[in-house]
Amino acid sequence: MRCPFCGGEDTQVKDSRPTEDNAAIRRRRECPGCEARFTTFERVQLRELTVIKADGRREPFSRDKLLRSLRLSLQKRPVDAETIELTANGIVRVLEQSGESDVTTKFIGEKAMGEIAKLDPVAYVRYASVYKDFREVKDYSAFLADLENVCKKAG
Repeated sequence: MRCPFCGGEDTQVKDSRPTEDNAAIRRRRECPGCEARFTTFERVQLRELTVIKADGRREPFSRDKLLRSLRLSLQKRPVDAETIELTANGIVRVLEQSGESDVTTKFIGEKAMGEIAKLDPVAYVRYASVYKDFREVKDYSAFLADLENVCKKAG
């Protein structure tokens, strides 16, 4: 593993342990060249996923993009960083276990919305506004009315 500080290629693992959900290994490393310490994560990847965009373009799946979108929707909400990481891991696991190498942005978005809905209702509306491409106030109004009806039926 290359040192992110000096570029040295001979870093040493000082400590390894599983993450909370046992989905990754956390490794503390040290560079003998500059003596800097840093952390890396090693994850199991069941298959290479390709995302099919709405316009038909294809690109490799990026867990970082998924995590960024979760963090953005949950920004300044009472959900801790570890819960967001665990949520991202869960979504990735579902995608990898779906049996398909090609996944649509719609499928990813629906899975993310379902998980965010469990975490925070405000974040759910934030995510939906981007995912469903709300353009006017009436888009929010219709979505919130539908959400209120679902909540009444469930409650």
